[in-house]
Order: sequence, then structure tokens, then C-alpha cells
Amino acid sequence: MNISIVFSYLLGLVILYLVARLLLVPLRVIARLLINGIIGGLLLAAFNLVGANFGLYLAINPITVLVAGMLGVPGVLLLAAVRYIVMG
Repeated sequence: MNISIVFSYLLGLVILYLVARLLLVPLRVIARLLINGIIGGLLLAAFNLVGANFGLYLAINPITVLVAGMLGVPGVLLLAAVRYIVMG
């Protein structure tokens, strides 16, 4: 077997590995954002259920869902504080 063919196969495998890595990293980020968004939506829904007794309500839209999903409970409290400050 010719040595140039072996090196060509090795170079092809390295390039294939690098392309696969470049394609998988964005998928992980998208999956993480999707999971955090679902968790954020659930947190906001729970806040709205509990807050209905006290007259508190937070809108459920993509921005608030991502903030709540990324920051968790402190994010929901932050959204409630910002709404209180802005709305009075």
C-alpha cells in the first residue's frame, strides 16, 4: 500500500472528525436552550398559579421564559421585581 494513500485517509478522517465536532456543538446549545425554555415556562406557570391568590401575574413569552429558564427561581423573582418596578 502506498504511504500517500494512508496519509490521505488519515487526513480525511481528521477533517471528518472536525466537521462532526462543529456540527454537534450548536445542537447541544439549541437543546440546552430548549430544555431551559421548558423549565422556565413551567416556573412561570407555577408562579402565575401561586401569584393569582395575591394578584401577581407574569406574562409568558419567549423572553421571560428564557430568563426564567436560564436563571431559575432567582430569574422569576427578578422578572417579578422588574414588573413591580415598571408597573408600580
